Amino acid sequence: MAGYFELVDAPDGGYRIRMIDAAGDLMAVSVTFPTKRAAVAGIAQAREIAGTGLVRDRSGDGQSAIMASMAKRRTAGAGRGSSLTGGTLAATKRTRAHH
Repeated sequence: MAGYFELVDAPDGGYRIRMIDAAGDLMAVSVTFPTKRAAVAGIAQAREIAGTGLVRDRSGDGQSAIMASMAKRRTAGAGRGSSLTGGTLAATKRTRAHH
């Protein structure tokens, strides 16, 4: 099994999505959605982003060249699976939280 999404109650009301990897470890937590229907739509959006989204390195350690190389490998292997898909959602949510 590759992992799964969990729909959970948000502490401030509404719902959140947790992305869990195959080992059962938490990979990402979403923003709060007002309804279950919106949360389910959020899962569809997360799948789209994970499958096709670019990787943007906004870290301060200067590793953008490594990330660009990984992104090129991911693009070259499109359709055959990718090891980068799991971290995309977490990185996206962290970026949104800081803006």
